[in-house]
Amino acid sequence: MLHPDVVLRSDAGSAHARHTVVLTGAATVAAQATTFGRLFPHARPVLVNGAAGVLVTAGDRPLSVMAFTVTGGRIAAVDVIADPHRLAALGLAG
Repeated sequence: MLHPDVVLRSDAGSAHARHTVVLTGAATVAAQATTFGRLFPHARPVLVNGAAGVLVTAGDRPLSVMAFTVTGGRIAAVDVIADPHRLAALGLAG
């Protein structure tokens, strides 16, 4: 499912700076996805700017929103917003 040169960009803001990263390559991105697999029960599909995405919530509070860029049937990019301030500005509901 992942393009060999997939890029994952995550913005967790200053509160969680260690989670603000850019990762490249299918193996690296897949390993990161496995790390966050425990959040799966709290994830649901959403549209982000008309494209495939995922919203992760805790109760009614959004934890992150992910947008996927698909090229040639493979995920070429994943953009994650996990910054609480940016999420609040988006007005997302859990």
